[in-house]
This record gives sequence, C-alpha cells and structure tokens, in this order.
Amino acid sequence: MKSVVGMVVSNKMQKSVVVAVDRLFHHKLYNRYVKRTSKFMAHDENNQCNIGDRVRLDPSRPLSKLPRLKHWHHKPKVKLYSERTY
Repeated sequence: MKSVVGMVVSNKMQKSVVVAVDRLFHHKLYNRYVKRTSKFMAHDENNQCNIGDRVRLDPSRPLSKLPRLKHWHHKPKVKLYSERTY
C-alpha cells in the first residue's frame, strides 16, 4: 500500500486513530466520478492527533492487531472563524 492522506475521524483509543481517506473513481455505466471513503486505523505514538486533523499515513510493519499504517505528518485543523477581542 502507498502513502495516503486523510482526516482523523476518531481518536478515542490509546495510541491509535481512525482516519477516513477519500478517493475518486470513474463509474463506467454512469460515466461519472464517484467518491468513496475508506477508514484505516493508524498508530499515533504521542496521541497528538485530534478529530478533524489532516494526516499522511505511511505503511509499516504490523504494530498491533488492526493498525497497519503509521501516522507520519500532522496538519492541525484550521479554525473557520476568529473570535473578536474588545
């Protein structure tokens, strides 16, 4: 498997996160591009990922039963608004 980029959707486990990865493929019958989402479990050693963060996952050896990818690069979620200070 190659490196993928996705968004963290769950961080309730210790040292593991669930990352949703979107991909597009061409549907031959409808002649349209269709979006599919796959969820992967990844290892997060320092528990630094929060829900909504974009991360890059790289393949690694099996670290436990389910996580087969290793969290590599972390981009924090951007705030959509700024609070006013008076």
